[in-house]
Amino acid sequence: MSIPAGRSLRAMLCFAAIPMLASCAGAGEYVWFSQLPPAQAQFAEYLIDTGDLVDVKVLSHEDMSVLKQKVRADGRISIPIIGDVEARGKRPSALRAEIEGRLKDYFVSPSVTIAVDETPMTIACLGEVSRPGAYPLEPGAGLAKALASAGGLSDYANRDKVYVVRQRPAPMRIRFTYEWVLRNENHAASFPLRAGDTVVVE
Repeated sequence: MSIPAGRSLRAMLCFAAIPMLASCAGAGEYVWFSQLPPAQAQFAEYLIDTGDLVDVKVLSHEDMSVLKQKVRADGRISIPIIGDVEARGKRPSALRAEIEGRLKDYFVSPSVTIAVDETPMTIACLGEVSRPGAYPLEPGAGLAKALASAGGLSDYANRDKVYVVRQRPAPMRIRFTYEWVLRNENHAASFPLRAGDTVVVE
């Protein structure tokens, strides 16, 4: 039996993605979106990534401030006096707290502000979508935006098996139904994607 060209392409993309997804939770393991803790399900604070531009300002110590410093490939930025600080994978609030803690060796009650100029992210949409591929999206774009970029679900899609495969901070597969996304149930449509996420429709 012949396989439609569109399905053949989707299958090839899925097979190509297997090594990338293998590091996630074991095959078949997932957590339903509705079971996620509220902090994970909605409006989670952005995680700093490689290539982001970070402003670090130290109140009353302008000489300690650094502006538009790019997060290096090793995930670090450099701060005067204290040296390299791991930034990748941290929330701005966590990075601020770490820098303030390290500055306490030099100043009394240091106050730090962090601003991040986020780089555009690329989200791969695989499986039974109309146009499988990788799509550039603005940071924090929702699941519905990614699915729309891929042309929506194909005629062969299982509407109860829409997954966001996430690598950081811990590997996990988050399962949605397409109905939740269409109805934006519990803000499923606006579920914020992160750099490195993959959307998979079975």
